[in-house]
Amino acid sequence: MVFLGVRLGNESQLNPAEIQELAVTAENLGYQEIWMTEGAGRDSLTQLTAIATATNRIVAGTGILPIFSRTPLITAMSAAGIAAVSSGRFILGLGVGNGPATRDGHGVPFAKPMDRLRDTITIVRQLLEGEKVTHRGAAFQVFDASLGDAVPKEKVPIYIAALGPGMLRLAGEMADGVLLSWTPSSYLKHAIQLVRDGAERVGRDSDEVEISGYVRVSVTADMEAGLAALQSEVARYSGSSHYRNFFRFTGFFLEMEAAESARRRGDDAARVGAISEDMRDELGLVGSAQECRTKLEELRSLGLAKPIIAPLPVGDLKTAYETTIQGMAPNA
Repeated sequence: MVFLGVRLGNESQLNPAEIQELAVTAENLGYQEIWMTEGAGRDSLTQLTAIATATNRIVAGTGILPIFSRTPLITAMSAAGIAAVSSGRFILGLGVGNGPATRDGHGVPFAKPMDRLRDTITIVRQLLEGEKVTHRGAAFQVFDASLGDAVPKEKVPIYIAALGPGMLRLAGEMADGVLLSWTPSSYLKHAIQLVRDGAERVGRDSDEVEISGYVRVSVTADMEAGLAALQSEVARYSGSSHYRNFFRFTGFFLEMEAAESARRRGDDAARVGAISEDMRDELGLVGSAQECRTKLEELRSLGLAKPIIAPLPVGDLKTAYETTIQGMAPNA
């Protein structure tokens, strides 16, 4: 069966029962993985626990768990907990998040993110493999840390959320998979090659690293509403300097200059309007189920082996999720 996953956005408009219902729907339709984001609002781990208890086969993943708000030991403990609840159906997706959210929201300095991620993955992996860990790294020094007898019975894969070249190469060096997000189709092959380069640099078989990524999709008969939702989502993400720099780097310099100028003026309409048709078309799929499926296969042909459908909020949120999940379903 061709792989397909689905992403839930952890929106507060959806209550836990609705999230479980969407997860069960995805499982019944043949999706193999379900990923939960974490930003503001509720944490991802609680939501994935609810999903794990309501499902039987689908694998749950954190997409992503920010590393600056948790220590490696707490991260490993959480992974062991969900691995136990889900009977091994868990992927630990990790990322550095972004500076402003880390400093302002958590009150934690955003220092040496690459070093911190390297240390976190090293420590967490060893803990999940049952080792007693002593690690003297650039970001963390731990002594005789362990999970005791709570070590998962099965391997917990670790994925890295990556945008830029450094993080993409690091995913190739250390991770079981990479989780891409908002990757333009014109940049996709290069991004994947950077992951492969990272693996080969440390003597790994690059095929060991799973290439996964979010694909924003709206299966809808209302093209105007679907395209507007995609445009608004791109504009919203462009409010983060982290993503704004990424979009500039991948060829959308003029769009980001206009969006940043509009943001400074407080002109939300102009910020959305700054997102060009070309940018919109490179970053998402909108249309009938068949149109979106055809475009998705083009992304597969470029190397996106494990696409994760991220439904766009068009109209009623739950209905939008259901429509897109059903329209893109592997079993449809």
